[in-house]
Amino acid sequence: MTRQPAVLHWRDTFREAAATITQRPLRTLLTALGTILGVGAFVATNILADTANAQVSSRFDALKATEVRIQDANPDGTNPFPTDTSARLETLNGIEHAGLYYTIPDNGNLQPRTTPTHPTNLAANIPVIAADPGAVQAAIPTLTTGRLYDTFHNDRAERVAIIGRAAATQLGITRVDNQPAIFIGDTAYTLVGILDDVKRNPDLLLAVTIPTTAAVRDFPVAGANYQVLIATTAGAAQLAGHQAPIALRPDQPQRLQALVPPDPTTLRNQISSDITSLFLALSTLALLIGTIAIANATLLNIIERRSEIGLRRALGARRAHIRRQITTETALTGTTAALLGTSLAITTCAIYTHTRGWTLTINPTTLIIAPIIGLTTGTIAGLLPAIRAARTPPADTLRT
Repeated sequence: MTRQPAVLHWRDTFREAAATITQRPLRTLLTALGTILGVGAFVATNILADTANAQVSSRFDALKATEVRIQDANPDGTNPFPTDTSARLETLNGIEHAGLYYTIPDNGNLQPRTTPTHPTNLAANIPVIAADPGAVQAAIPTLTTGRLYDTFHNDRAERVAIIGRAAATQLGITRVDNQPAIFIGDTAYTLVGILDDVKRNPDLLLAVTIPTTAAVRDFPVAGANYQVLIATTAGAAQLAGHQAPIALRPDQPQRLQALVPPDPTTLRNQISSDITSLFLALSTLALLIGTIAIANATLLNIIERRSEIGLRRALGARRAHIRRQITTETALTGTTAALLGTSLAITTCAIYTHTRGWTLTINPTTLIIAPIIGLTTGTIAGLLPAIRAARTPPADTLRT
């Protein structure tokens, strides 16, 4: 009578594998901990990278990508800009504020002070900046006290000034409600505001700033470095950089050079790539540790199951059946660990982004890849233990 070869159906393989890994859930959990952390780190890294990428994009575009500067392409010490610079630029689409500014050249007699006579010692040189009201507003200032001067003061060349926080500290000025005067040279300017901070052009915090019309009337300004600061709406910087030179100097637009911020996409992608690479390296390390942990635990499990494996072989199970059984168990363990790690990562990222006020961004590809990583990790981890189990001699295991 011919003996029929043993047959092991796949459904039986999965049923027995599931029974084995659920028989001792705590042990299975500890065995799969490395894979849970590795896959969780992988998923969290990709989710946070996608979310931060969108967040960096919006914040970058909201400030840096809305700043344009116009300067003299060939400086010769003269002012290349028209007197109505602000009015010309602010009529263009996408431009919110714009204006001319420059530091007044100091011939040694322009050091700002709070008394009409020169002090014997100066703690530090405080520059004097001439700026259109539009240039001050384009810097996005916040005030400690007082107000900014406006087009009324500029059109009438009023002797008013605002001072930066650092310069005010040097001069001992803390208030403007008593209308203190700042002497620039021999000319008194009424202080109307103290700047607490600016988001652009931080030089304003170190200086005394006065209207350009008053500066032209009161001081020699030849040789100054003239610039125009423009604040645009999001996405309008490139257009403003193209149109501004033509609007200011239609007769000679090549005289002016527009400094437009580069497209933030490249910089953003580089930052995102660096961060993602770092965390992916860490998750790869965790996956390697998880693979070793599963393999080690499976080898120990095989030693404990020598009698079972020997009995299976004695009853007709082939080596291929044993290899398949052990590999399926580790693959199922890895896949389960990947699903747990993915769930943990999504939950953690959702909580973190909610506390930061961000919008959670998840790439579906990440959710598809994560279980595959777990399956692959578990399968690889089970290869060596499966081969060793398949080579177990039935007679040796049953001879006790």
